[in-house]
Amino acid sequence: MPKSPSLRSAYGFGWPVNRRIAIGALALTVLLAIAAGVAFLTGHGEQHPDHPTPTTSSSSSADPAPDRPAKTGSVPKPPQTAEPVAYAKAAAKMLWSYDTRNTSRTQQLDGMQAWMTGEAKYADWTSVSGQVPDPVLWSRMADQDQHATGTAAEGHFPSTFKQALADDPSAITQAYVYVVTVNGKQKIAWKKHGGGAEDRAITLAVQCRPHHDCSLAAIAPRVAP
Repeated sequence: MPKSPSLRSAYGFGWPVNRRIAIGALALTVLLAIAAGVAFLTGHGEQHPDHPTPTTSSSSSADPAPDRPAKTGSVPKPPQTAEPVAYAKAAAKMLWSYDTRNTSRTQQLDGMQAWMTGEAKYADWTSVSGQVPDPVLWSRMADQDQHATGTAAEGHFPSTFKQALADDPSAITQAYVYVVTVNGKQKIAWKKHGGGAEDRAITLAVQCRPHHDCSLAAIAPRVAP
């Protein structure tokens, strides 16, 4: 049996190009360095996972952010934590997990939107919703009962982010956006015992204001070491 269409990056799709958003002075400065001249969340580029899997068309960039989460199928609720690395690991696990057997594409988007920051100035919903396959491919995956489970083995602040904090500790107080890289694994399965597992890595922007639970701000176009 030919391999079922699976997902690159979080879902098997490359990063959509030409995404632009301002996410705060500190995050912008840090991620400019991380992207080696390509601004993180302000510049261009396509995310290239270490272990790409077969792909078809990329997802639409026109998916609007849902007004409110509705039925979310298999998508878990965000954890209540004020610790950036812990939240980023949970978010990565969520992004690497899906189940087309009991979750529609709309439900997947609704569930993911519940993880986002409510501050529009710092939220890049396009970078998150862009991880979800387009309706045609989601339907093809559902025909094959495709589902995946993600695990997050390790999370850390990239060295460039830590250096920026050391250089200007007060800069974080504008947006309270932290940059976290998470490493883990994704197991994918489909009909007739098909499946496989691959290592994953992702860099997230996580907002953790004092006395508030963390939330997801954006997904980086490239993985920061």
